[in-house]
Amino acid sequence: MAHRVRSIFLSDIHLGTPACQAERLLDFMKAYDSEHLFLLGDIIDFWHMRSRGISWSPAQNTVVQKILKRARHDVRVVFVPGNHDEAVREHAGTLFGNIAVELDHVHTAADGRRYLLVHGDEFDKVIIHHRWVAILGTHVYDWLVELNMWLSRVRRTLGVPGYWSLAGYAKRKVKKAVSFVFNFEDAVVRHARERGVDGVICGHIHVPAMHERDGIMYINCGDWVDSCTAIVEHQDGRMELIRWTDPGAEIPEPATAIRPVPERIAA
Repeated sequence: MAHRVRSIFLSDIHLGTPACQAERLLDFMKAYDSEHLFLLGDIIDFWHMRSRGISWSPAQNTVVQKILKRARHDVRVVFVPGNHDEAVREHAGTLFGNIAVELDHVHTAADGRRYLLVHGDEFDKVIIHHRWVAILGTHVYDWLVELNMWLSRVRRTLGVPGYWSLAGYAKRKVKKAVSFVFNFEDAVVRHARERGVDGVICGHIHVPAMHERDGIMYINCGDWVDSCTAIVEHQDGRMELIRWTDPGAEIPEPATAIRPVPERIAA
C-alpha cells in the first residue's frame, strides 16, 4: 500500500534523455501517494531533444501516464516549467489535462508555513548572462552521462552493487566553486524573503538540500538523473527529503516532530 503524504515535490526528471532514471521514479511513485503533486521544472528536456534527439523509454512514457492519471483522480497537480522545458511557460495560467501551469506558486503547508515554488534558473547567473555556457555545459554533461552508462554496465558485469553517477560526482566536485561565485542559494533565499514567504522549494542545480538559511527554509528537490530525490510534505506539514536509492526498502513511519529533519536514505 502506498504511503500517504500531503504533498510531493519533484524537479529535474529530464524525460526524453537517456539519463532519466524513470524506473526509479516509478518505484517511488508506487510507494508514495499524495493530495498535491508539484512539478518544479525540467520535467521534459526539450534542450536535449532538439540537439541530441529524443530518447524516450517505455518507463518514461509510464511516468507521464501516472502523472496524468493522478491529475484525473483528484490530485492537484501544478507544473512550474524550468529552463529545459521553458516553451511551456508561454502557457502559464492554463490547464493541460487538469495540470495547472504556473510561472511560480505559493504553497501553504499543513502547519501554515508558506513556501514559494520555483524552478530556479532565474537565479542562475550562467543562465541569465551566459546562456551559451549553460548549453555547452549541457553537452559536456550528456557526454558524462553516456560514459557513466558504460561504466554502469562494467560495474554490473563485475558484480559491483549500487548505482554510482560519474556526472553527479563531477558536479559535486565542481559545485563548491560554482556556488561560491554565483551564490545560487543566497539569490533564491533573498527573493523568497522579498516575497514574504517562510521558505522556498526549487530545483535546477541537481543538488538536493533542506536547511534554514538566514531565517528562510531553503529546500531543493534534487533530480531524477543523479541523486533520485524528492521532497514530501507529511500530513502535519513537516517537509522531508527522500533519497530513493533502494526501491525495495521499507518506508518507516514519519516522525511526529513538526520540523525539518536530516535526509533519510531509503536503503
